Amino acid sequence: MKNKHFPQIISPDGHSISLPAVSDNAVKIVQELKCAGYEAHLVGGCVRDLLLDRTPKDFDIATDAQPEEIKSIFRGCRLIGRRFRLAHVRKNGEVIEVATYRAAPSPTDDVDEDRTHIADHGQVLRDNVYGTQQDDVLRRDFTINALYFDPQEQSVRDFVGGIADLEKRVIRTIGDPLERLRQDPVRMLRAVRFAAKLEFNIDPAMLTATSELAALLLHVPPARMLDEVIKLFHGGYALRTYDMLREYGLFRYIFPFTEQCLDGITPNLSSLALANTDNRIQLGKPVIPAFLFACLLWDPLQADVHKLQDGGMDSRRAWSVAASDAVRDQAQHVAIPRRFVIVIKDIWALQPLLEQRSPKSIHRILGHKRFRAAYDLMLLRTEVNEIKSEIAQWWTRIQDADQQERESMIRGLRETTPKRGRRRKRKSRAA
Repeated sequence: MKNKHFPQIISPDGHSISLPAVSDNAVKIVQELKCAGYEAHLVGGCVRDLLLDRTPKDFDIATDAQPEEIKSIFRGCRLIGRRFRLAHVRKNGEVIEVATYRAAPSPTDDVDEDRTHIADHGQVLRDNVYGTQQDDVLRRDFTINALYFDPQEQSVRDFVGGIADLEKRVIRTIGDPLERLRQDPVRMLRAVRFAAKLEFNIDPAMLTATSELAALLLHVPPARMLDEVIKLFHGGYALRTYDMLREYGLFRYIFPFTEQCLDGITPNLSSLALANTDNRIQLGKPVIPAFLFACLLWDPLQADVHKLQDGGMDSRRAWSVAASDAVRDQAQHVAIPRRFVIVIKDIWALQPLLEQRSPKSIHRILGHKRFRAAYDLMLLRTEVNEIKSEIAQWWTRIQDADQQERESMIRGLRETTPKRGRRRKRKSRAA
C-alpha cells in the first residue's frame, strides 16, 4: 500500500484548533526538534480531539528523529518499548510521547519464529521499521487518527481524508478494512471504542469486515486484551461500548462465558455494572478493574456454583471451586493479574455473608477492606432481583448508624434469626 498523494494542508483559517488549547510543553518539544534539524508534528488522537473541540487526554508527537537522537536532545527522556522504540520526554512534570515515523515492514520482517501461529493469521509481528511521514500515515489505523498538526505554522496535514471523515462523523480504516483488521484484530475493538466515545458511526465496509474477522480476536495475547478491556470500559462510556460490542458480535470473543449467560433480558447485571462505572467516572470517583471483572463474571460464577451443588458438592466448596474456575477460564481470553484475582475473590466471598447477615459476623464484614466493593455488587444484584431489597436497605442503613444504633440493629437480627438446637456434649470415655 503506497500513498502517491501529497497531503492536503489546512491553513489556520481553515480549521478550528486554538493554540492555547495545545500543551505548552508539547509545543516546546516540537520547536526543539525542529531547531535540531528534524521534522516534528503533533499527531493522532490529540489532533482529532482538538479539531472536535475536545480536551485531549495527552499529546503525542511524530518525528523523523530516531529514538537515540531524540534522547540526545532532551535531558528528561526515557526510551521504552521492545516491539517499537518510543521516547517519553518529561518536561515541567508532563510526559510527552515522541515516536519516530514508522514504515511498513518488509515481508521478511513479518516472520517471527516464536510466534508463527499468530503470523499465520496475517498479523504484523514486528514494527520497529522507520520511514517517512507518508509511510507513517499508512501505518495508522483510522483516517481520523492520521492527522498531523504543526503548532508553529498552525497548519494541519491530511493525507487520507481524515478531516472529511471527522465532518461525516465516521470511523474508517486507512486502506482495505479486511487487510487492516487481519494485520491487527484489536483495531475492531478500537473502532468500537472511538465510535462510542465520539458518538460516531463505523464505516459499513469495516462492519462487514468485522463480522467476517471477529474470531481473530481469539488469537490476540490475553495480556494485550487486558489493556484494551480497561480502555473500553474505563473511559466513561462503558455501557455504550458494551452495547456496540454485543451488536457487532465482538463481546463473545472477550467475555465468552458471560455472553453464554445473557438471556436477552435488559438491564442485566453486566449492563448495570457498566452504567455504574460510567456514573462513578463522571462524578470523579475511583473505579477499579477488579470490580468490573467481579461483576462481568458473576453470572458465569453463579451458573458454575449451581452446577457443582447439583452434583452434590457442599456450598462452601462449590463457591471456592467455581471462583477459581471462573477466573482461570476467563484468563484464557483476557489476562487477569493476581492482584485483581485476590480482590475479585474477596468481593465474591462476601456475597453469601451479606445475604445471611449472621449477627456474629456483622462487625467483621463492615471492617473488611473489600466491603464497599462487595456492597456495590450486592446493590446491583438487588436491581436484578437476586437479593431482597430489605437486605440491601439494612446494609445501607447500618453503614451510617452510630454505635448504639448498630448494636440495636444487630440485636434485631438475633431476635429474628431462627435458633439452632444446641448440640449435647459427648462424655469422654474413661481409658
